[in-house]
Amino acid sequence: MFKSAAELADKIRLGEDTFLELKEVRFAGQRISAPHRSALADELAAFANGRGGVCVLGVDDARQVIGIPVDHLDLVEDFVRELCLDSIQPPLAPVIERLTLPSAASEQRPVLRVEVSSSLFVHRSPGGYLHRVGSAKREMSPDYLARLFQQRSQARIIRFDEQPVPGARLAGLRDDLWQRFASPRSQDTQEVLLDKLAMARKDADGEWRPTVAGVLMASADPRVWLPNAFIQAVAYRGTEVRPDGHSLYQLDAQDITGPLDAQVMGACHFVRKNMRVFATKAEGRRDIPQFDMTAVFEALVNAVAHRDYSIHGAKIRLRLFADRLEIYSPGAIPNTMTVESLAYRQAARNEAITSLLARCPVPDADQRDVGRTAMMDKRGEGVQLIISRTEQLTGQPPTFRLIDESELLLVIPAAVPVTP
Repeated sequence: MFKSAAELADKIRLGEDTFLELKEVRFAGQRISAPHRSALADELAAFANGRGGVCVLGVDDARQVIGIPVDHLDLVEDFVRELCLDSIQPPLAPVIERLTLPSAASEQRPVLRVEVSSSLFVHRSPGGYLHRVGSAKREMSPDYLARLFQQRSQARIIRFDEQPVPGARLAGLRDDLWQRFASPRSQDTQEVLLDKLAMARKDADGEWRPTVAGVLMASADPRVWLPNAFIQAVAYRGTEVRPDGHSLYQLDAQDITGPLDAQVMGACHFVRKNMRVFATKAEGRRDIPQFDMTAVFEALVNAVAHRDYSIHGAKIRLRLFADRLEIYSPGAIPNTMTVESLAYRQAARNEAITSLLARCPVPDADQRDVGRTAMMDKRGEGVQLIISRTEQLTGQPPTFRLIDESELLLVIPAAVPVTP
């Protein structure tokens, strides 16, 4: 992150953000008087609890490179290393680099670049459990902290979608829904088969219970155990939501539930029902839909497959406007992926769910419309298809945006009629 001196200097000119912190270093004799040990520990821990970042020591709040005297570099490096070991639990091991940056007078001055990677653990510093929100650090709310511990704890060997659901029973799974994943020649009992598929696990008391994946793929209504496991779909008149009497501007609304594959197809039908279709006679009559249904299908599959089901109170939201389709999916981007790398990399938050979706066929009546015979192909081509198919239809690319590190928004632009 900001590896070269030139890239780092350009970043400093823009100022602090989620990934950059600037600190002036002041001395009182052979002692560092600023930054305060606890304050710097808080900043570094907040980076580790988030998506990582870089702290540059030797730059003031006005983004001016003040530098650090060469004969004090050892002192400052020891200061950083010690606070990472003593003031942060578990300890951090940042990458500390010495380099020079140009000052306002074009003089090359020594600074320390301290890079902290996103951690596998949750770190506590003197200010508590903190994370980075823009250019500031904030204390985590209890539910946010619980989620982060769940995601990062060493003890969490089992992924969230493979965890048993308290109170759920195997009898609550519909036979036709879980048996569709069984081989015709399988001699396994229900418990053994569901265990192999990560659809059931024994809980702490030794009781067989459906996992999150089992509930999502083999129950008639997952909301019985996972209240927010559904798609909230709304079609609006016009291009904006009106706060005054918004219901007057809703054309259609539906809470789409059922197994995840049924949710995907239900949401596709909702879009198809509410979008407009234009006709052109330029080369004989040809119908032009507002949205490419293959792109819509891939977007919805990605949403149900990769959302974070551990976030309490969050659901997938589909909002259809006259000029665009918006899909909000709960959860940050998994692992080290970024919005920019979505089209080029593949990472699954819910491996059991993606594996099961890959076994689900698309209903025969919908295969031609969505361009797929199975829900997922696991080759990681979904985002590329969303981009290419949307651009072919509309001439514009879809956009992805991460909101508050907790929700991914996909906006697919609508095609507009071509006037002769």
